[in-house]
Amino acid sequence: MAAGLGMGMSWWTSSAATTSPATEPIPGFWDLQWSTPQGSPLLLQSFRGKPLLINFWATWCPPCIDELPLINAFYKQNNPKGWQVIGLAIDKSASVQAFLQKMPLEFPVAVEPLNGSDLARQLGNPTGSLPFSVAINAQGGIVQRKLGRLKQSDLDLWAKLK
Repeated sequence: MAAGLGMGMSWWTSSAATTSPATEPIPGFWDLQWSTPQGSPLLLQSFRGKPLLINFWATWCPPCIDELPLINAFYKQNNPKGWQVIGLAIDKSASVQAFLQKMPLEFPVAVEPLNGSDLARQLGNPTGSLPFSVAINAQGGIVQRKLGRLKQSDLDLWAKLK
């Protein structure tokens, strides 16, 4: 059963499309805060005023892991141009800490094991499935979202948005 589920998820995530939502600011968005895997707070307010990519992922999600190097490269290339990235792990802190020891990421990572899927739903992911990515403009409005594994072409398009 697990193999069938994995193959089904693989097909579904590879076929998921990027959508262009309205850019209205999300009420209360900048008031959110999460914890880093080490337990310190990550305040979304500190990311306000610049475009932001939020990637919802987990250590147990193969498509999530596959796209992390691509997102890290996006961050390294586009952070000097104003882009910010947060990886929001829908996972346990200990699992994320162990994962980051093996695959360090240059962008900030937060952990939200309980309410992360609810936030993903609020941002346009009706099923709460992973991976899920959202591009937020400097004003706090969603400009792009993708349910499923990101591709380089997605990130190239998103990099042009601000």
